[in-house]
Amino acid sequence: MAELARKIEKYTTDYIESLPDGIRAELIDGVIYSMTSPSTKHQRISGRLYNSISNHIIAKGGTCEPFIAPFAVYLNADNQTYLEPDISVICTPDKLTDKGCEGAPDWIIEVVSPNSRIMDYMKKLVKYHAAGVREYWIVDPDRNRITVYNFEGDEELSEYDFTDIVKAGIFEELEIDFAALQL
Repeated sequence: MAELARKIEKYTTDYIESLPDGIRAELIDGVIYSMTSPSTKHQRISGRLYNSISNHIIAKGGTCEPFIAPFAVYLNADNQTYLEPDISVICTPDKLTDKGCEGAPDWIIEVVSPNSRIMDYMKKLVKYHAAGVREYWIVDPDRNRITVYNFEGDEELSEYDFTDIVKAGIFEELEIDFAALQL
């Protein structure tokens, strides 16, 4: 994910929304970052995780809603940060608009691509935590690692590999068996 050449001092969400169809970018603190198309493996992981989460919510009659990228997250109460997490779970319906999510989703999952490593592990981690995301997973296929940040309570950090069963913190009964996902 590369920073685009700067034409103006600070970009806003208006610029992102004016991009031509097929051009994707994210905005963090007024700096715009281009996004490349995800790999097949990235899409497979995102899709299977989304299905597991969605099926669990439906089976339990839950009110949270999962969304898969591209899905707009206007993270802060300003026009300086716009993200498209791979998976966003929103449990507060008032945050949802026709444009996407206004505010912090409850749970975000990012699947690391070679060009998004620094963004996912550093910049987005800080932004998601500061904005009030309750739980953040970084799924790294190159390292076969899942890093789970639980920002509630003791703010614990846990690490797993692709053979483990990972429990979701925001849902009491949801466990995702990464080995069973056949990634």
